[in-house]
Amino acid sequence: MNVTQAVASRRSVRAFLDKPVDRALLTNILEKAQSAPSGGNTQPWNSVILTGEPMQRLFAKVAEQFPKGREAHRPEYHIYPPELEGPYEARRYGVGEAMYAALGIPRDDKAKRLMWFANNFRAFGAPVLMLVHTPRYMGPPQWSDIGMWLQTVMLLLREEGLDSCGQEAWAVYSPQIREVVAIPDDHIFFCGMAIGYRDPAAPVNLFDVPRADIAESIRWEGWD
Repeated sequence: MNVTQAVASRRSVRAFLDKPVDRALLTNILEKAQSAPSGGNTQPWNSVILTGEPMQRLFAKVAEQFPKGREAHRPEYHIYPPELEGPYEARRYGVGEAMYAALGIPRDDKAKRLMWFANNFRAFGAPVLMLVHTPRYMGPPQWSDIGMWLQTVMLLLREEGLDSCGQEAWAVYSPQIREVVAIPDDHIFFCGMAIGYRDPAAPVNLFDVPRADIAESIRWEGWD
């Protein structure tokens, strides 16, 4: 698989097969991902990789809080800007509606949508959950470095036939995560990433995710 194929086949996978992931394979991927770029070579990414009983313990802790709804949410940062609008909000709304359409859950069925949303906090059935954190003093440039590292990990996973789903949703349960996982107090929790083998037959892994034409975000100057 070349880079173009990895980019084209990568997607946020939300249904995984019940198939374990080899630790040696993940170690090899993460060692390669250490070559991801970062300003000043700071390499500000840190992570804890869960599977088995520790992962199930985290799922159980969050399940205790889930029925409380938003009252239990304690994110350490805004997952989306409160001012999000225009094409950015439209894209966010659009992909959500496309996902629920693929699942056959209409907009007015709030209960089923909530039940599906709960799958976030079981990592969509993935056998591995990576939790990402960084020192609190890191700024936007270092957060962008973490994003480049995460994308590098995602593409290397695809090279090995694995899949992933970046999950900022985990950020809403930061206190509960800290009760189960040893994340330093002087670090901010950023996101989770579900890792495993995609279920190729699951409708939630098959719906189209449209991308904006580059004309919407790229301007050319000085070109003939």
